[in-house]
Amino acid sequence: MSYRAIRVSQKAASLDELKVDLVDMPSPQPKADEVVVEVKSAGINPSDVKAMLGMMPHAVWPRTPGRDYAGVAVSGPSELIGKEVWGTGGDLGIRRDGSHASHLVLPRGAIRTKPAGLSLQAAGAIGVPFVTAFEGFRRSGLPKAGDAVLIFGASGKVGQAAIQLATQAGATVFAVERSGRPYPGHANGPIHLINAAKVDVAEFVRDHTGGKGASLVYNTVGSPYFAQANAAMALGATQIFIATLDRAVPFDILAFYRGQHTYVGIDTLALDASRCAAILDQMHDGFEKGTLRAFDVGSDNVHSIDDAISGYRKVMSGNRERVVLKP
Repeated sequence: MSYRAIRVSQKAASLDELKVDLVDMPSPQPKADEVVVEVKSAGINPSDVKAMLGMMPHAVWPRTPGRDYAGVAVSGPSELIGKEVWGTGGDLGIRRDGSHASHLVLPRGAIRTKPAGLSLQAAGAIGVPFVTAFEGFRRSGLPKAGDAVLIFGASGKVGQAAIQLATQAGATVFAVERSGRPYPGHANGPIHLINAAKVDVAEFVRDHTGGKGASLVYNTVGSPYFAQANAAMALGATQIFIATLDRAVPFDILAFYRGQHTYVGIDTLALDASRCAAILDQMHDGFEKGTLRAFDVGSDNVHSIDDAISGYRKVMSGNRERVVLKP
């Protein structure tokens, strides 16, 4: 019995040059410590497409892309057969075949039962953004009640996940974006939405924290907000980075050490599916209780595996909504 999978044989300079094939692959032959998942939903992340374009390290060719998934375990330990599972991994679609296929082979240690309140479609679109947001907070110190948390790129998916996690903890959240539109995601309490195109971010944050500034800064954008983020940091604050446009930025070493600041860099490509499963464990109860919520996925952003290239183009064009494949 074969299964269907997207296959990319070599990197390309652009999406227009990318050769994406939908092929029949031999039936998966799992090892004793592996599980076969029939994929029902697989989110498309920018990193999935960038990997196909040769922009990610350690890529193995040919490969099937895709980091996020939700589906049903169909082969492996008997206690798992028929269970609805979810997950993600920095190795998936990069160093081993990923989720943009009808079936996915995973280590037993990567398998987790999805929260009961989530549909398979919703669960398949959670992975990378929430794992990235949580890992940033874990490395910097998880938000707690009374903390002032400043999040740049609030309308992005990692930004929205960070806002959910911070408000779930009872922190005071300052959410920064430049569009002037209302915040599009879920929050567990009121947030201070700041339009950086019109408002001095650091001044606003200090005005609303008694002059102290933010104790945690989640900079999901990088260089465009670097200076504003630094100016808004409280004494002893930490700033988290997950991306950037410019690799080099002006850096004031004196302000850095006088402020007793810490910088934390997060690269979820270094987290394999088993390590990501342990991170999802930390958020399972939040999704069960509803304090954490999946991203909305409109019907026009759900693509069949035959139409995967349309989904890839949407993601790389800056589509603000989550895009999902249904193999």
